[in-house]
Amino acid sequence: MGVATREAYGQALVELGRANPNVVALDADLAKSTFSAKFGKEFPDRFFTIGIAEANMVGMAGGLALNGKIPFASSFAVFLMDKGYDQLRMSVAYPQVNAKFVGSHGGISIGEDGPSQMAVEDIALACGLAGFVVLVPSDEFCARALVHRMAEWSGPCYMRTGRPKTPILYTADDKFEIGKAKQHGNGRDVAIIACGLEVGYALQAQAQLEAEGVSARVLDMHTIKPLDDEAVAGAARECGAIVTAEEHLLDGGLGAQVAKSAAASHPVPMEFVGIQNTYAESGTPDQLMEKYGLTAPYIVTAVKRVLKRK
Repeated sequence: MGVATREAYGQALVELGRANPNVVALDADLAKSTFSAKFGKEFPDRFFTIGIAEANMVGMAGGLALNGKIPFASSFAVFLMDKGYDQLRMSVAYPQVNAKFVGSHGGISIGEDGPSQMAVEDIALACGLAGFVVLVPSDEFCARALVHRMAEWSGPCYMRTGRPKTPILYTADDKFEIGKAKQHGNGRDVAIIACGLEVGYALQAQAQLEAEGVSARVLDMHTIKPLDDEAVAGAARECGAIVTAEEHLLDGGLGAQVAKSAAASHPVPMEFVGIQNTYAESGTPDQLMEKYGLTAPYIVTAVKRVLKRK
């Protein structure tokens, strides 16, 4: 297992700080958990702890961006998006300032902390902000690379990071580009399009399906917005069926974005693996991912359902 994507974010933030004196960081009293504390330890004069006040933090990030800084503001995803949404809309999205936001502890895999700390709608909220880039990295190398791409991108960005350690899917030499999915395999029977932790489960499902004679390709859709429409169209045209997998409510997340894209280019039968119109409960990460139907066997079942509809 590699480190959690939240820890990879902290490492990349320090790298950015060393390379660019205009990079500053803000946190809402959760810096040890979001790992922005790493930046604060090395650059204390460029690190701002706002307290438990995400809305104020978002407004400050907007102001710093207007004055030429590149602010990275972090908190738990549920607090950042839910408490700071008005400020994200009016102080960041509307004027299109160059501010970056990182929501940690996304999804239900935070485990025993319980549903009040679980962001299950943050991707939908972020996609609802005009002009925002929305990112969900799948492992530590993907996360580190995308933090650097965020700094290079001119405009507002949101990245979801996770609490648990993640399987290593890539190496430090792999390249990542905002808006370009990573394809695993050239399967022609079905495409599994996943993000975040679900990419690891999708690859497990791909291996099981191959053993059963089903040829599947997996797309790591680390960028939800702007979506890689070309990859979606290619998957639909060449495979004829799509399954999406996400650790998020099915309303407004990855599946909804992929369905919109496929409908506009090459409509095909689709199935959706995600959280079904409910909040989760407290439990271990493994228990919750199993209970809410997000593990590899559920992706395999969804593939078999969609293949019957081709």
